[in-house]
Amino acid sequence: MGWKEIYESKLMTGPEAVKLIKSGDDVVLSHCINEPEYLIDCMVKNAEEYKGVKVHHMVSNGPGEYVKPEYAENFFTEVWFGAGNSRKAIAAGNGDIVPVYFYEIPILMRKGLINVDVLLLQVTPPDKYGKVSTGISADYTVQALRSAKTVIAQVNNNIPFTYGDAIFDVSEIDAFVEHDEDLFELPAAKIGETEEAIGKYCAELVNDGDCLQLGIGAIPDAVCHELGNKKHLGIHSEMLGDGPIFLYEQGAIDGSEKDIDKGKMVFNFAMGSKKTYEFLDHNTDCLMKTVDYVNHPMVVCQNKNNVSINSAIEVDFYGQVAADMIGYRQFSGVGGQVDFIRGAQMAENGRAIIAMPSVTVKKDGTKLSKIKPLLAEGACVTTNRFDVDYVVTEFGIARMKGVATRERAKALIRIAHPDFREELVEKFNEMFPEQISVDEL
Repeated sequence: MGWKEIYESKLMTGPEAVKLIKSGDDVVLSHCINEPEYLIDCMVKNAEEYKGVKVHHMVSNGPGEYVKPEYAENFFTEVWFGAGNSRKAIAAGNGDIVPVYFYEIPILMRKGLINVDVLLLQVTPPDKYGKVSTGISADYTVQALRSAKTVIAQVNNNIPFTYGDAIFDVSEIDAFVEHDEDLFELPAAKIGETEEAIGKYCAELVNDGDCLQLGIGAIPDAVCHELGNKKHLGIHSEMLGDGPIFLYEQGAIDGSEKDIDKGKMVFNFAMGSKKTYEFLDHNTDCLMKTVDYVNHPMVVCQNKNNVSINSAIEVDFYGQVAADMIGYRQFSGVGGQVDFIRGAQMAENGRAIIAMPSVTVKKDGTKLSKIKPLLAEGACVTTNRFDVDYVVTEFGIARMKGVATRERAKALIRIAHPDFREELVEKFNEMFPEQISVDEL
């Protein structure tokens, strides 16, 4: 039987396909932009047929109807990263988060510590060889496809065909549902004076030939705008978005000085604008690999001159970083922050940067310092004080590595917002056997 016959024999409608899900199943949703919204909608509409289905994922951009209270007996959300809909489920008690490093998820699947009964994902239409691509998500999606007892794929013409670990034969998938839908697009980040200043300070820590890990949002985009005049930069990053593509088009990225995957932009998932997805399609300069390769610290460190740039909710005087909780409230997850902070510093001449505005501005205009004497009550440490390297705000750079505790605190107060420095100095004088003033900093 040829691949066309195999493919056609597995074609189903969405309502037919989700009947393959059974009560008590562990259902994994493909990551981020690859989440198949049509299949999820079909699953929710079939909710009365299920009891105790566990839904697992990391970043989810969809409405997440399965977290609604009326489906509490049908679905329970157990995630590896808090986001939009899953935050609601966690807060309501119909969900929970599994603390796990991003690179570990496929490893735990292989060990059987994360069970995958059913995987829901999106793929490209098959090419002339009967191969489909998972397009914008390799991360844990590839291992979930290999581990799942049942794989249901939504075939979407808008998924870009990418190379690396993303390609599968039609025979490896159990059910295909043809349904096109637009891919979620990130709105353009607003780069203000604060982000621009942070970008300039981060750029001071980046040299020609460095290999970069960047996230999403105004700060990473601001960093990219400051790096346009650099040469021979490389990308080895958990995600690929508009910022690195801007640098590629500026000629700043060619990957020529990378030590592994030379000349390739390596990533494990993509999220950006339509331009990002079009750029990826059949682009041999892009290599999508699984997260247990891309994020593994022992792989990251193989590229010398590795620079990771991540963000935080708050940092305390000791250098402890909270990036996934706001007090007792779960906000996100560890993602790849610690993976890359450790990997970058294991690399020869590597640097790890925590970049953030000095304040959080609440809806009512109230400002809260993101540099604190101690992390907020209830907040867990994301990056510990032994791993933190550089902290950057719009007011400067504070080096943490090789710096004693009191000197760390002073360095952080120097880059705090001026409105809070006096208060922070007072707390410093309470906490440590040394008395300082703002003028002495």
